[in-house]
Amino acid sequence: MYEGLSLAGKTAVITGGAGGIGQATAKLMAGRGARVAIADINLKGADAVAREIGDAAIAVNLDLADETSIKRAIVTIIQAFGRIDILHNNAAIAGEIVARDGSLHDLDTEVWDRVFAVNCRGTMMMTRECLPYLIEAKGSIINTVSGLGLQGHVRQTAYGSTKAALIQFTRTVATTYGAKGVRCNAVAPGLILTETTAKDFPAHWRKNVEDETPRGAVGEPEDIAEPVAFLASDAAKNITGQTIVSDGGVSIHVPGYAAYAKAVWG
Repeated sequence: MYEGLSLAGKTAVITGGAGGIGQATAKLMAGRGARVAIADINLKGADAVAREIGDAAIAVNLDLADETSIKRAIVTIIQAFGRIDILHNNAAIAGEIVARDGSLHDLDTEVWDRVFAVNCRGTMMMTRECLPYLIEAKGSIINTVSGLGLQGHVRQTAYGSTKAALIQFTRTVATTYGAKGVRCNAVAPGLILTETTAKDFPAHWRKNVEDETPRGAVGEPEDIAEPVAFLASDAAKNITGQTIVSDGGVSIHVPGYAAYAKAVWG
């Protein structure tokens, strides 16, 4: 492994670490020498990941909608590890509320408020509470955003809006605290094949995304964990305020790409 990618001696906090992208990131960072705090509202799932990793990991209960829960989680992490070098703001709203996040004309205000409370307000509070430790460590923040924060869609109005807000939040934090030695970047996934998307995303819609993706396949959690771990490392010391898109190329091409590609390549 290239020495600059090593995370030895660093402590990483990963929100939403019980599954999907967060779980993959926790395992990768631990494999590169970091101690990892797996923070999730699903404490049982976080504990399972921590047990799989071993002594370098702890599970921490975290509800991003609850400021007290966030502060309590930070205390637990500092008591266990004594420092925070990396914050991966990965957790986002899940469950039934996501299914209700449709088009604006039938969007309930309750849904909008709930999605913003977790994705934006929660990420802001988590970052704020970790900030003194990150400044001390001259650390790195990586926010998981989304292609939906960069492109329009006919549904997930609230979710896409929160992710666009977090892209600007990334720039603001990077600008404000860069002189203190803190870097802040974002990674924007396309469709990622997690247990949830494999179960809930209809096969024909997945096929549509695959057809529009130059690499011909949707991403996997490890495809996001790699750029997150890179941005957390010293190899990325000159990168801050950026949003790295990892979507297999789905956002780079002209409309009708799939039909054109079929005509050219058969």
